[in-house]
Amino acid sequence: MEIQIKNNQSELLASSKTNWKIWWNLLRPHTLTASFVPVAIGTALALPISSFQLPLFLAMLFASMLIQIATNMFNEYFDYKNGLDTEASIGIGGTIVRDGIAPATILTLSQYTLTGAFLLGIYICQQSSWWLLPIGLCCGAVGYFYSGGPYPISATPLGEVVSGTCMGLIIISISFFLQTGTVTSECVLVSIPTSILIGAILMANNIRDLDGDKQHGRKTLAILLGRKSATTCLMYMFTLSYLWILMLMCTGITGLWSLLTLISLPKAFAAIRGFRRNTTPEALMPAMVATAQTNTLLGLTLSLSLLLDHLLS
Repeated sequence: MEIQIKNNQSELLASSKTNWKIWWNLLRPHTLTASFVPVAIGTALALPISSFQLPLFLAMLFASMLIQIATNMFNEYFDYKNGLDTEASIGIGGTIVRDGIAPATILTLSQYTLTGAFLLGIYICQQSSWWLLPIGLCCGAVGYFYSGGPYPISATPLGEVVSGTCMGLIIISISFFLQTGTVTSECVLVSIPTSILIGAILMANNIRDLDGDKQHGRKTLAILLGRKSATTCLMYMFTLSYLWILMLMCTGITGLWSLLTLISLPKAFAAIRGFRRNTTPEALMPAMVATAQTNTLLGLTLSLSLLLDHLLS
């Protein structure tokens, strides 16, 4: 009897751990640096201009992360409803098709998560400017309509531009505004490399899913360009990001510390090499990971370089 009780306890612990992993995977935590990095860049860029406002930084950070988490869950739900996700699909959370969580549960959770971001947005507006409210509402709407609605943004050639603009330019500019009360041309210029690389993550994702997306009638940029040209476009996106950072340094907008961003170059090379040599979704996963790592490393080192510029100037 004692042995049976111990076995039951072990099974319960294993089940609890499994459930915890299911919900953790639903958040797609490996993607959340795409929310942290723009907030960090905008805030670090603002440090030489004004004093650091910790509450606004944290509110903006968590609001951005909640919008991205909600977007991930909307994507999980609508891709399942539209027949894009199956148990054999590569690179998805799989909470519905593999773990058996009810689609309605995912949709409800995404709505609650977006509501949490909205409440943080109200606080941000109270502490700064109500002009930010329509911008925040638009970002929340993009999170829904990226995968949802009759014409999902992700199924069009605009996915890369919309995601890069929202999660790069807009988040960096708002983060900068919350600390300084203004948005400068320098802020906009510094946001460009991150915006491009966020778009590159979506381009990489669409190259991986090109064949399946084509079968479902989607018209992504990767499909319109074709696999070879889309890979070339991805290479140009990486190249432009690094050249832009060098331009920022040469014009004095950023300092020599911005050369730290070159640490991410090997990951960019690995990503392009992977997309050129492989075509199946399984074989392209390392290239997908390298693309995301390029964005993360470049964003973090750019943030660090801006901080070092401020501290050591």
